[in-house]
Amino acid sequence: MKKRILLSTILALLLLTSFIIYQKVKIDTVSTYEVIQDDENYKIDETRLLIYELNPKEQQLDFYWKDKTGKNYKNFGVLKKSLQRQSKELVFATNGGMFKRDLSPQGLFIDNGITRFELDTVQKGYGNFYMQPNGIFYLTKDNKAIVSTTHEFLKTNDKQNIKYATQSGPMLLIDGNIHSKFRKGSSNLNIRNGVGILPNGNILFAMSKEEINFYDLATFFKQKGCKNALYLDGFVSKVYLPSQNWQQTDGVFGVIIAEIK
Repeated sequence: MKKRILLSTILALLLLTSFIIYQKVKIDTVSTYEVIQDDENYKIDETRLLIYELNPKEQQLDFYWKDKTGKNYKNFGVLKKSLQRQSKELVFATNGGMFKRDLSPQGLFIDNGITRFELDTVQKGYGNFYMQPNGIFYLTKDNKAIVSTTHEFLKTNDKQNIKYATQSGPMLLIDGNIHSKFRKGSSNLNIRNGVGILPNGNILFAMSKEEINFYDLATFFKQKGCKNALYLDGFVSKVYLPSQNWQQTDGVFGVIIAEIK
């Protein structure tokens, strides 16, 4: 009887040891795979994307959500007509981050220096917004554009100098590295758009003309030289850019990012 108990105990210990070793190998494998996935030689065809570069020091970029009566703009067509009544021209527009059912922004939204919605620091939640790290795209009052992780944004001391800001997620690039959860060749395809900051300080917007995975979208921003880039949204994404014969004026959005003159 004692021998049976002893043998059972030894067998249980061996099984436990094997499980621990398996888990250690499994974790190490995943970690190694994440590093390998950031393939420096991998490039994507840029014609798959609608691309727009903007110099915030010379071109006027504003964020829109509601008009003076408190009514949501909702789409570029409504915004365009509103601007025309003010003798202004809509040059470029894209959706500026995720939003809730009532069209209110999800996470931080700073509107012309006024914080309309506070920073969302929840680490775990449902959807792409909470794929960590997520981040912030913001424009300072002296027209400097920045994309940073939410964690880094918390360290910002000069928040009073921010003119516009929108929070979204996930980050596409973090310090020049593709988000570790993205997979090259992933079948998770969708229309997607994002924003990054070029080495010269210009803002780079991109929306896929066809369905694209996260890895390829991030790769585009990396091959253009961006160090940080942020995912804005998925299938709802649209762009108004008549200079490139692309005029999507329909749709329903929360925040709209637009260049006007």
